[in-house]
Amino acid sequence: MLKKREYGGIQPGVKWGPFTLRLPGVHVPITWSEVIQGGFLSLATGGALVPLMMQYFDIPFGVAWSIVSIQLFWVWTQSFLFGDAYAAGWITPALPLILVFLGSFTPGAEAVQAMIAITLVVSTLFLFFGITGLGARFNKLIPTTLKAGIIMGAAIAAFQSELTRVQTLPITLITSWIVVLVIMFSIPFNKLPNTKAKVIVTSNAILMGFVAASIAGILSGELKFEIEWGIFVPQFGELLAATSPWGVGFPTWSVIVAAIPISIMVYILVFGDLLVADTLLKDASKARPDEKIDVNHTRTHFALVFRNIGQLFTGGVLIPLHGPMWTGIQVYILERYKKSRTALDTIFSGPVNWYWLSLPLAFFTPMIGIMIPLLPVALSLTLLLTGFACAYVAMSMVSNNTSRGLVLGIGLLTAVQGPAWGIGAGIILYILLIGKEPKETELVSEEKSA
Repeated sequence: MLKKREYGGIQPGVKWGPFTLRLPGVHVPITWSEVIQGGFLSLATGGALVPLMMQYFDIPFGVAWSIVSIQLFWVWTQSFLFGDAYAAGWITPALPLILVFLGSFTPGAEAVQAMIAITLVVSTLFLFFGITGLGARFNKLIPTTLKAGIIMGAAIAAFQSELTRVQTLPITLITSWIVVLVIMFSIPFNKLPNTKAKVIVTSNAILMGFVAASIAGILSGELKFEIEWGIFVPQFGELLAATSPWGVGFPTWSVIVAAIPISIMVYILVFGDLLVADTLLKDASKARPDEKIDVNHTRTHFALVFRNIGQLFTGGVLIPLHGPMWTGIQVYILERYKKSRTALDTIFSGPVNWYWLSLPLAFFTPMIGIMIPLLPVALSLTLLLTGFACAYVAMSMVSNNTSRGLVLGIGLLTAVQGPAWGIGAGIILYILLIGKEPKETELVSEEKSA
């Protein structure tokens, strides 16, 4: 029987240590809108990693798809097993930067060991800042301009990757880009009346992009779908042999040291995600006084350690790493949550229900047949939206021309030369050009005189 909470209380669950287990249908109601939409979108988006892992880890499709099926479980654990109210995802802004780092290693075991090094260093940072609670203090020590430069590096690296990819499927990819960008960012589209059709389209922007890509790809001959009936059998043995420490061994100290700059950048991006998540949840809490949303950064840090280390030893390394929040889905769920208890009885109805259908779908070969031609589209949309969002966020973080120029410079160095150059040269340039972060009043006066 479904457990109910008291008015203004925390949703019931099974406590274990600092975590809380909540199962769909037992501790939270099943909401089929989230289950169905989440199952298909999680699988499609997760599949975007397959081409990357095939390229950088030098593994066949079956092994790469097996990694995707396992990462779907670890993504789901953030909400149902560890008790966070976040719609979990990857550390998506770090994806382009990590690809730049991996590009300096030979595809195969060498690149896998480099990714293992990043996973271990980032997990150590999660553990350290989780235990000490110093994450907020560390975040404040990093000047805003440097943070913006790191984010801009992710934007430039993301756009760079798409310049090559678009040449292989020009009609398909450009069509999907236009559809998704119009739905998500178009000012004229935003001004249209909020009809039921517009709400449905806006809530399913990425899905609309896939539909448009499928139609354009079929009509242009760029995409062909081959559907076979059957069950996919995960290749666990090959997976562990090719992409885990059990098979390729642990990285050398030199590789671990080389991974430190990119790992620091990744942690900065993660803490930014947490701050955004907190803002979104606080806003949602005002609309729903019937439930207390328990936010605990220490618990989140520990959960991220478990997810990334668990992925490493059970499902091989994951290129973007596991992160706290899938921003687009978090926003969608919270908008539903704010409407009423009828829409979502508890905040956990969203993330707990969002992922679980993708697990059985990942082993259903007709779904795989549909996904395979669309994998480049999924990857392209992921990187395009990451680049677009990172670019405008980076520029919005600074308020004077010197900082804007420095943000672009740090971003270019990071994307072209790598994270170590971005951080090293960025710190030197920051000291020479800015010295210390101007106060808001100084920024305003500089803008007036510009």
